[in-house]
Amino acid sequence: MISIAIDVLRIVGALGLFIFGMKVMSENIQRVAGAPMRRFIGAITRSNFRAVITGVLTTSLLQSSSATTVMAVSFVNARILQLREAVGVVFGANIGTTITAWVIAFAVGRVDIRELALPMIAVALPLLFMKRSKLRYTGETLVGFALMFIGLQLLQNAVPNLRTSPEFLNYLAELAEGRFASPLLFVVLGTLVAGLVQSSTAAIALTVALMANGVLSVEMAAAMVLGENIGTTVTANLAAIVANREAQRTARVHSLINLIGVAWMLIVLPYAISTINQWLDASFDLADETHDAVVIAVFHTSFNIANVLLLIGFSDHLIRISQYFVKKGTEKPSQGISYIGGAVMATPELAVLEVQREMKRFAKEVTGMNTHLRRLLDASNDDDRAVLVAMLRQSEEQTDRFKRSISAYLIELAKLEVAQDTSLKLRGLMSAADHLERIADLYYQIALNLEIKNKQRVYFIPRQRQNLKEMTLLIDGAFEIMEANLQSEETTINPAKAKTKEIEINTLRDTLRERHLQDVAKDKYSQSSGVFYSDTFSALEEIADHIFGVSEGMTR
Repeated sequence: MISIAIDVLRIVGALGLFIFGMKVMSENIQRVAGAPMRRFIGAITRSNFRAVITGVLTTSLLQSSSATTVMAVSFVNARILQLREAVGVVFGANIGTTITAWVIAFAVGRVDIRELALPMIAVALPLLFMKRSKLRYTGETLVGFALMFIGLQLLQNAVPNLRTSPEFLNYLAELAEGRFASPLLFVVLGTLVAGLVQSSTAAIALTVALMANGVLSVEMAAAMVLGENIGTTVTANLAAIVANREAQRTARVHSLINLIGVAWMLIVLPYAISTINQWLDASFDLADETHDAVVIAVFHTSFNIANVLLLIGFSDHLIRISQYFVKKGTEKPSQGISYIGGAVMATPELAVLEVQREMKRFAKEVTGMNTHLRRLLDASNDDDRAVLVAMLRQSEEQTDRFKRSISAYLIELAKLEVAQDTSLKLRGLMSAADHLERIADLYYQIALNLEIKNKQRVYFIPRQRQNLKEMTLLIDGAFEIMEANLQSEETTINPAKAKTKEIEINTLRDTLRERHLQDVAKDKYSQSSGVFYSDTFSALEEIADHIFGVSEGMTR
């Protein structure tokens, strides 16, 4: 009994090392390729082909279809991707995840793992001590890859070899006689394993190790792989629980794709395995110890490619089915923010896309306050002014919620180890959130001061109102530049354009101040009117400073 427990612990420990290596490799690839991946994913069009290729490449880099599909769900939640685009990414993720099976297939039995793992660690060692962060992350990526290989070898060694047991071989033969019932049993087992370890890659590694040691026949291993395709959808569905309706539908489409694929493949499973075996035997001279692993790799890839080709033309139908399962009103109510959430925390390099989307909404709320203020300057009766002041107050309260939520999210991201360019981006976004919140405060303070002015029966002459409106129009232009910079990568931000606009507003402020002093000296308007007027254009100029501060912060 004790020996059995030790064997189980060895298997779990080896699987844990494999998963840890995969995690280290995936996280550091994201740090190395974070900015290019953000640009790449953010540029997806409505072309199904391009979305599929994105899914394939992203999953190949991350070595995790679960990570890719969770990103797809998160980006739909953030309105970065449309549901149709995300479906294409999911199709591609199913193909991209098959690359791992090929790595495992050629590592099993054919090459001493130490011949791959130890040289990788030797190459990585000097990189780990480099000052440049990307070189360090590259070294850690190699270490992660080496740990995956070592974990795979330990997994093979930990599984008892039952190929020499005639009783067990007879039992496998009896199970294989049930052409549908027994494969279905192993589909369920594969689903449970992948769901528990939250990784189809790790589940496939375990399946291949069991097969290599005679615990599973090829057909049973293929059935488990089918189940692991279902089990990997659990992660995306969990991520979608707190997401909006479209993100939940993305997760349901992922499940539908894999369930339908498993259903039709179960019917032809014995013939598929037989055909692959015959083709490999006729075309290649594979060693016995690698033959079955290559069969699984070919099966896994062929199945997912065939499933994509079969179902991609029915994407609209799959979306409609998902709409039936996820109806209106099923998403959680928003708590001030709409686009960011915890599910993407596992991929902080790409979470920046979600934060930028939320910042765009934040900026739009603040920009709208400039229009409300311009209308307030023109309002001629108390009711209209009261409505506009209330709108400005609501916007100010909403921006406070934005600031709290975005800052809390950015602080959590900053706690994780991220690439230097991503760290700078997070700091820039935090600075931008501070500036935007201060801008909203200034607009509301101007509105309150104007209300005090009206209650005191102090009025602006037409030229005063026109000058203030002219400044708000210049600020509209500054906001437009700011919003473009908020959505750009650091290398494409144009701070000079933002600075030119700020200088233009400062020049107008100086001109208004000089004319104001002249007008007060000539009694063109009362001293009280002059004080409110001067305070207003000074506050507007301060707003312009904060608008420039947003663009300046994004270039750090």
